[in-house]
Amino acid sequence: MAQPYPPRPISPKSVNLIVLLVALIIIVSSSFYVVSPGKRGVLVTLGKVHQEFAGEGLGFKIPVITDVRQISIRQQTETVKTECYSSDLQQIRVVMRVLYRIPENNVVKIFQQYYGDPFQSLLAPRVSEAIKEVTALQSAEMVVKKREEIKFKTLEVTRNKIEGLLVIEDIVIENVELSAELEKAIENKMVQEQEAAKAKFVQQKAEIEASTAIIKAKGEAEAIRIRGKALEQNPQLIQLQVVEKWNGIAPLVVAPGGGNGGGANIILPLDSVKRK
Repeated sequence: MAQPYPPRPISPKSVNLIVLLVALIIIVSSSFYVVSPGKRGVLVTLGKVHQEFAGEGLGFKIPVITDVRQISIRQQTETVKTECYSSDLQQIRVVMRVLYRIPENNVVKIFQQYYGDPFQSLLAPRVSEAIKEVTALQSAEMVVKKREEIKFKTLEVTRNKIEGLLVIEDIVIENVELSAELEKAIENKMVQEQEAAKAKFVQQKAEIEASTAIIKAKGEAEAIRIRGKALEQNPQLIQLQVVEKWNGIAPLVVAPGGGNGGGANIILPLDSVKRK
């Protein structure tokens, strides 16, 4: 049986070639980067941030020593929960949803100052401050009734505080929670206001109906007065109206029958009675 040949040892030259080839592959592959759609790339070389962001798609960078951080510029939605006080010192818990996005031109600045996630460190505190400032000027009842007005004022104050670092698309107030006692008191007051408004409406309706009846009665009285005056000045109008309404048939009268009140009554034409 033939003895197998022992494996040939790898020469140092071959080892160096393999190592060089692997290193070359790593260097070449690390020279490219891809920025996903809806994001912008921030290049960091040995801890130094490049002042120009990288757009979507394929790009080149210094291998190994340059890192690419991707920051989304799409609209994002986050929730803010905070407690505040009204002008009448009532505690209010507010839940809001904030719609915002990072402007493309501020991507590098946001990354440097807020490490690419500005919500917790920049936006959420400003929204909380804004809602507290706005509710402090309103009673708890008005905060509940004027939710849209509170929302718009909070949005305006927040935008002023952010100073253009972020684009605040909208703030949606999802819930305004009061104490159970205060909610019950506001509910009772609203019911009373509705009942008062209903009673006022009924009263106004009755007043209108009464005024209408008075006006109608005055009109009818005035019409009767005018007709009476016209008949007084022109007696012939009565005969004219009789002629106009006569249907051509002589009117009938009841003639007594028999003497001494006896016998049946007989209906005769008016003209025959006159001839008798």
